[in-house]
Amino acid sequence: MSNELLTPVVDFYTYPPIGPDDWRYAFQTAQVRVLQTQMLTRANLHDMANAAGFEQAADLLSTGEYARLRAAAGPAEIEAVLQTARSSVRGLFSDLMINKPIVELFRARDDFANIRLALRRTLTDKPLGTDYSSDGNVPPDLFKQLLEEENYSLFPDYMQQAVEQAVLAYYQKKDIRSIDYAVDSVQAEYNIKTARRLNSLFLLGLFRIRIDLTNIRTMLRLKFTDSQERNVFLKGGFVEQEMFIHGLDLGYEALAPLFFVTPYHRVVEAGAGYLASSKSFLKLEQQCEEHITGFLQSTVQITAGPQPVIAYLLMKENETRNVRLILTAKKNNLDTKLILDRI
Repeated sequence: MSNELLTPVVDFYTYPPIGPDDWRYAFQTAQVRVLQTQMLTRANLHDMANAAGFEQAADLLSTGEYARLRAAAGPAEIEAVLQTARSSVRGLFSDLMINKPIVELFRARDDFANIRLALRRTLTDKPLGTDYSSDGNVPPDLFKQLLEEENYSLFPDYMQQAVEQAVLAYYQKKDIRSIDYAVDSVQAEYNIKTARRLNSLFLLGLFRIRIDLTNIRTMLRLKFTDSQERNVFLKGGFVEQEMFIHGLDLGYEALAPLFFVTPYHRVVEAGAGYLASSKSFLKLEQQCEEHITGFLQSTVQITAGPQPVIAYLLMKENETRNVRLILTAKKNNLDTKLILDRI
């Protein structure tokens, strides 16, 4: 394979451009900038991770929206508080966004998650269940009804496509992972097409970065399991699929040099090194999360626009996930080093 094919065409060093100002969002931008000052800092999360136990970690959240976690006795109570926090920020996001198609785009994340879960159950002859997210564009009751009736024509186009491709992929190999690969592919295509239709440079960059990071995860997971799969990498990222396929034939120590000319050298170097030494994907997930957060934080360049509002939603959701991760780990007495490696 020629070096020319393996060299990605990337016209930025670390992060792509985020687009121009939009002064319709002057008030909204000011509001989320204030809210960002109230978010947990990295130091807060490290203090929680280093706490002696669950109670001590929860005590560090004694004020604000997470205060109720101090009284949480078990996983169900913790999850209820965190779900409330997530629903609150999503509701605020919906209220602040002037471009309502962007709200629909982000609600579609839960539609794809519901489809993925439902198909896994349906195709393996398990009950459909009722634990679907209510934050999608299709209400859970209608979603379950349409699946039971196999009336996919009433789904939005992107959900129809996801169902059709996932079912076809599953029956070709009878491999449950085929469902995830197919749904991920449809979701990535939908995100890219929608970002282009909305003429959003920021969203296009965000989704292309996410495609690349998903492909890095896939490459390392395939290597770790010695899988022979090759046609599972997503299209549309900044890095061509051929580079990830080539990476499958290299040792872990050769992956960082391969990705040296891409924005993901640090992600691959840290993730592959930790996987080789510790047989764990913790550092890879931490590095992917850090890379996305860095891009979201670059919206500080914008004086007014939808970019900071989107960034606040995603960073706040990530904060909630980290709180869940730390408290769950503390509840189960996991080693502090493992928690710190992940966050």
